[in-house]
Formats: sequence, C-alpha cells, structure tokens
Amino acid sequence: MSKNAKNSAKRAKLSKKVYEAELFRLQTELVDLQEWVRATGTRVVVIFEGRDAAGKGGTIKRITEYLSPRIARVAALPAPTDRERGQWYYQRYVAHLPAPGEIVLFDRSWYNRAGVEKVMGFCTPEEHSRFLRQTPIFEQMLIDDGILLRKYWFSVSDDEQLKRFRSRMNDPVRQWKLSPMDLESVYRWEDYSRAKDEMMVHTDTALSPWYVVESDVKKHARLNMISHLLSTIDYHQVPRSKVTLPKRPIESGNYHRPPRSLSKYVPDHVADLVGDVED
Repeated sequence: MSKNAKNSAKRAKLSKKVYEAELFRLQTELVDLQEWVRATGTRVVVIFEGRDAAGKGGTIKRITEYLSPRIARVAALPAPTDRERGQWYYQRYVAHLPAPGEIVLFDRSWYNRAGVEKVMGFCTPEEHSRFLRQTPIFEQMLIDDGILLRKYWFSVSDDEQLKRFRSRMNDPVRQWKLSPMDLESVYRWEDYSRAKDEMMVHTDTALSPWYVVESDVKKHARLNMISHLLSTIDYHQVPRSKVTLPKRPIESGNYHRPPRSLSKYVPDHVADLVGDVED
C-alpha cells in the first residue's frame, strides 16, 4: 500500500451505524467476560493512562455501560491526602485491587508518579527513580498472584488535544473536566513526552507490556481498545440460569391502595415541556 493510501485509510472514519453495531457486539462480549470472571473467580485489572483529553474516560464509560457495578468498578483516585503521602506509594492503590470475581478499571493509576508527579514536581527525583525501579517488581507480584493485568496508553496528538480542550471550554456539562493542571499540560507537552518515554523504557516489560491506543479518533480508539482487551483474555461463555417470569397471582381483593393525596409526587415537568411545544 502506498503512503498516500495508508494515510487515506488512517483518516477514514466508520459510519455511525457500523460503529454502534460493532460497539454493541463488543459490549455483549464484555458481558460474557464479566460472567466468566464471576464464575471462575478471576481477578482483572485494566490500567488506562495517557495525556489529558486522550479519550480514556469515554472508553471506560462504554466498557462499563452494561456491566454490573458489583463486578466491574472504576477506580479514579483523587490527589493523595497528607496521610497517604506518608504511606508506601502503592498502598492506596492496593486497597482498590479486585477480589475474586471482580474487574477493576483504573482511570489513572500508580503511573501518576511517572507522569504528572514527575513533570509538575510533586515527587522528588529519588522517589521517581525508585518508582521506575520498583514498578516492574510490584506488577510482577500482582501477576504472580494470579491477577490479569492489562495496561493501555491512549496516545493523542497535540493538535487534537488542544481541539478537545477548546471544546470543553464552551461545553457547560464538560467544563468540569478542564482543570488548571490540564491547561498546564499544553505548555509542558515535551516534558510529558520525555516522562512518558522514560516510563516506557522501564515499565514496558515482556511480563507486563504497554499497549498503545491511537486515539485521535475517539470512536476508533474505543473499538480498538475493547477488541484488543477481549482478545487477550481466554474467557468463554458460561452457563446461565434460565429466568422465567412467574404467572401473575390472582388478586385477593384484600389490598386497597392508599389515596394518592397521601403521597408526595414530583411535579410533572414533562407536561410543561409538552405544553410549550404545543403552543
């Protein structure tokens, strides 16, 4: 394939119909994975890392959309407290690791130390160096204990990141996603790039590799990442109990519903909307 043909193929986008159909198929497979995890007592950890506005949150949302929050949960930890800063660095993350039959999706993880903490000076050079040395050992301990660990780095170009930041500035329901730290990342693009490269050198191991997700096109990134995740786990469909609805019992005639006036109902906001449309 010529270079121009490759670039054209890279720019081509899925139609909405194809995207939604494939996403639903993959989400159906995720439900099968969930049931296998529950039945076998498997523990799964999936790490989502990458630059701000790279599409991690949107992908996590699609993964968990049809899953049980009792089995698949998201760990998105806030900044550490003073007490947590004095703990062993990995300690607060260990508390969120899965029990048997659970999937945990880390929306950012212990790799904060390799990125924002390193670039913004929130950790010392010694702490950063220790992190790079200890993390492969820490992850090997998790894997040796039977945890299935998957690590994904969402890669977004600087132009696309800036475009998404601008979009958030004018969106009242997404402005909260835009923090001063996000804006600072625009000016420190090269610093974050160097930190990411150094992190990869030390933590992209044969036992615990990083998988890079090209995420300039969000829909492509979601499908590619979910498809890959499913392909790396040797799960299978497990038998499910057949559910049948019981016949509705014959009313005894002894129950009488209390008067509506005794209950507090929410106002019919929709009726006002319908009235406005009709007017």
